[in-house]
Amino acid sequence: MILKNNHGIALLITLSIITVLIVVSLELSRNVRSAVMTTAAARDRLTLLHISSSGINAAMAMLVKDKKESKTDSMQEGWADPEKIIEMLNDIPFDDGNITVIISDELSRTQVNALVRFPEGRDPNNAQMFMWDRFLSYFISQNDLLEEIDPGTIINSVKDWLDSGDDDAITGLSGAESDYYQFLEPPYSCGNGPLTHLDELALIKGITSDLFYDYGERQGISRYMTIYGITDSGAYEGKININTAELPVLTALLPSENEHLAQEIFDYRQEKTDFKYIHDLSSPTWYKDVPGCSDITIDPELITTLSDLFRIESAATLHEMKMTVTAVVQREKDGKTGKWKCKVLSWETL
Repeated sequence: MILKNNHGIALLITLSIITVLIVVSLELSRNVRSAVMTTAAARDRLTLLHISSSGINAAMAMLVKDKKESKTDSMQEGWADPEKIIEMLNDIPFDDGNITVIISDELSRTQVNALVRFPEGRDPNNAQMFMWDRFLSYFISQNDLLEEIDPGTIINSVKDWLDSGDDDAITGLSGAESDYYQFLEPPYSCGNGPLTHLDELALIKGITSDLFYDYGERQGISRYMTIYGITDSGAYEGKININTAELPVLTALLPSENEHLAQEIFDYRQEKTDFKYIHDLSSPTWYKDVPGCSDITIDPELITTLSDLFRIESAATLHEMKMTVTAVVQREKDGKTGKWKCKVLSWETL
């Protein structure tokens, strides 16, 4: 009887040990698998960063090449042609993964900081203020949710946010200085200087999220605005490249009674015969050649046909993972070599 009990105890001990070993083995296996997956994910993220960074570098090389070959910048050039970009990317070998690159002209956008004449930072830029009114009115007319928004309130408040004199002297009757923002929840102060990040614009009186951000297919004003454009003198000229501006910005450039012609100007830039562009866009007044536009005059303070500021979006995919790098770059001449190069002004990874 004692012997049988001993055999039973031994069996129980053996089963317990086996159970513990199985649990330990399973936990060890799980930890190993987790470590392998974590390592693989880290490896893929690093690979994605290299792939997307390669797209940024290739795009910068393309922009430098363009600067050597062209005296103007337009949607007719290789950097703006998706097929040309694909050809360029095909020269970059990847054992695995894919990449897409989009290059856009940063001066195709409304320059927020040009609303005030920096570096003094006190006086408004009247040409910019009139353009802002047309720009905001365009978006308000496209969306019933925005019909209560007053462009004048926004323009005055943005001017007060940018100007350097926070002395409670608001612009007009609808502007706003720090005493307005201090009563909000949470409270904050007026910027009193150039915007350093575009999302800061959404803090300003009158600019609602419906107006500022994209919602589904409905586009917000942020898509067509930029904080960049400062010159060596510390000023923001605010000139928009008429060769690359999107429809809402083109509409804002035109006198209000002629805004319906923006689509004609937009289409004129793209016209081709036998797959070749047929219109010369080198002169800032080429828009007068567009049917119906001969008597129109766009304020020369608002337009240019040149740009050295570009936004590059490089999206890489690998093993169902995706990474997008967005860089704003500026073409400039190297002071020592005299050669053109691209300087990175901002870099964002998502």
